[in-house]
Amino acid sequence: MTTSPALPQAAIRTRVSVPLRFADGWTTSADVLTFTGLADGKEHIALGLGDHEGAPVPLVRPHSECLTGDVFGSQRCDCGPQLREAAERIAAEGGYLLYLRQEGRGIGLYAKLDAYALQDRGLDTYAANRALGRADDERDYTAAAQMLGALGVDTIRLLSNNPDKAEQLSALGVAVAERVPTAVHLSPANVRYLRAKAEHTHHTLDLPA
Repeated sequence: MTTSPALPQAAIRTRVSVPLRFADGWTTSADVLTFTGLADGKEHIALGLGDHEGAPVPLVRPHSECLTGDVFGSQRCDCGPQLREAAERIAAEGGYLLYLRQEGRGIGLYAKLDAYALQDRGLDTYAANRALGRADDERDYTAAAQMLGALGVDTIRLLSNNPDKAEQLSALGVAVAERVPTAVHLSPANVRYLRAKAEHTHHTLDLPA
């Protein structure tokens, strides 16, 4: 893998097969991998889905942990539906779901909930972060690039609506052969959130006027 000279190498620590069952009943199995040597020291994992080792250019989604959306089904974001969609699409095509410990675009769970309270008072998701003294998006994808390097993956098809993921991974030496958008998971509770992402950070979201 061609990487930045400053990018430390990571290695696979553990590989275990885990059967998965989502809330709607859809099932699959994943090779769940843990790593050593990740730059941020966090416990990120990779889920190898489908024929992940045989895919010439694997489909990859770096998915930021979202306790409220992924676990409790919050409709204030689109994270839970994106996770469910990504698992099925990657299983069908072969690739990796990188589950990254980056709650609240990197600001953490408590700060994210503080930002929710500010959104209830009229701020959008980015203005709420700034009101807390945080950046719009504090995520860094160095660990994701390291994980792909440990997996022997240097070229990916990126399953994401977020152009920043493609830009960061490319700068870290991961070739993005194609950007593949996810579906738009719209609800009455998240329309302002999705519109802010489309307008502020140019996410590829086809939203109604």
